[in-house]
Amino acid sequence: MAHRYVVGLDIGTTGAKGAVIRLDGKVVSAAYREYICVYPRPNWVEQDVELIVGQAVECCREAVQKSGLDPAAVLSLAISAQRCCAVFVDRQGGLVRPMISWQDNRTHEEVEEIRASMSAEEFYDTTGMPLTTTWIVSKIMWVRKHEPENWKRVAKVVQLQDYALKTLGAEDWFDDVSDAGFYGLWNPYSFEWSGKLLSALALDKSLLPKPSASGTRVGGVSAAAAERCGLKAGTPLCVGAGDQNSAAIGAGIVHKGFLSVSLGTGGLAAAYLDTPFRDPNRKAMVDNHAVYGKWQLEGLQSGAAGVFRWFRDEIAALEKEKSGKNVYDRLNEMIAATPPGAKGLVLLPYLASATTPRWNPHARGTLLGLTFAHDRASLARCFMEGITLEVRDMVNSMAASGIPIEQVRILGGATKSELWNQMQADVYNRPVETLKMTDAALMGAALCAAVGVGEFSGIAEGAERMVQVDKKYTPDPKKVGLYDEIYGIYCLAYEALEEKGVFQALAKLQAGY
Repeated sequence: MAHRYVVGLDIGTTGAKGAVIRLDGKVVSAAYREYICVYPRPNWVEQDVELIVGQAVECCREAVQKSGLDPAAVLSLAISAQRCCAVFVDRQGGLVRPMISWQDNRTHEEVEEIRASMSAEEFYDTTGMPLTTTWIVSKIMWVRKHEPENWKRVAKVVQLQDYALKTLGAEDWFDDVSDAGFYGLWNPYSFEWSGKLLSALALDKSLLPKPSASGTRVGGVSAAAAERCGLKAGTPLCVGAGDQNSAAIGAGIVHKGFLSVSLGTGGLAAAYLDTPFRDPNRKAMVDNHAVYGKWQLEGLQSGAAGVFRWFRDEIAALEKEKSGKNVYDRLNEMIAATPPGAKGLVLLPYLASATTPRWNPHARGTLLGLTFAHDRASLARCFMEGITLEVRDMVNSMAASGIPIEQVRILGGATKSELWNQMQADVYNRPVETLKMTDAALMGAALCAAVGVGEFSGIAEGAERMVQVDKKYTPDPKKVGLYDEIYGIYCLAYEALEEKGVFQALAKLQAGY
């Protein structure tokens, strides 16, 4: 039987990937491009949307060329993209200003304005989201207040996937249902924009894109886009999903009891829910799963592998320069030679604030226990462990809310480190699996593309057919006990710094730079 092919694009925070993927889950060819975030002021994060989408289009072109296939053999394309990013466009579809990133943390005043019109509890019960600066609604309000001339030009506020689909030829501005929740204006229980919130905040629904189920066909590649992306004009374009929703289906998280943990620039834990759910502690995010009509419970980490990359660039520069090999391989060797617990060093990895379950925009990265006995290897291990402990914080919060977590599947580039994979099993005290296709968001996009042209009856069937487990890791009881102790110190340190106002004082100090 002849193989059939789709293209998936994954447009992340610092890089875009494109791949031609067979319907049995095998990657035929792939391409990658990098780009940067811009930091105009402390806690401000913006990006150039045209550059990002241009790089994604180049990835598509290169992947199709490398596959050796006739472009006509590609059945369809779908996109996974970073969420919570505000793209402001005018009536002609032109960009009004740079995209405000999901990592941006400038909108404290706007959050307080929302709180004045609706309690944090009511906001959570309506949207499934804790009231925080992350969601697009506060970014919309910030532009309306601080950039009135730009605001006059704004016709739509869309997300990155929406803009990329429109660039390629989509018939309108479409946003997948799972992504809509990250506006902070969506009701994930009634599957519609919240009229109550829109009215309270004086926002018009016409500003927003059309919510559509993942795997919905929304047009075809235009002739102009075909020249740039390497696909045949008319190739079906299908709605994908936000990167973490896409990663969940690309990891096969379509059954109760399964949890995915993705360590990209940011981190995220996602559990499948087949019934409506509200976290009684109002800490975890509840959005819509890419399987339409289902839900996803999430914990968000604003800095994950991105924190380790910062360590690589700023502290391990010598290893990067002189290793003569992949710098991550050298760092793994150093970490393996250092005992678990990093000789008593503990990191609170809040380089981009604390999200689930702490939700503290003032939290800052904190290193505890440093002595003359510590070296760069101790620091390297401490950074890896600190990132993993923050994920445990999320997992514990989910379990405490009553969600069963029996099996963890780990995703992203961090899975290249066998040491980190085992560390996650030990820190979470749960069995952990890796996947043959480590970029689950890319697989999820390909899956949506296949569903959109009828190759599978739905996303759940597609996941069963395309997703394959690679390796399994079981917790080491001795290390589990040690990490329980370290996690206790982690929690004590956070609580003390918060209760004494240290985080707030640091945030105030940094705001002056």
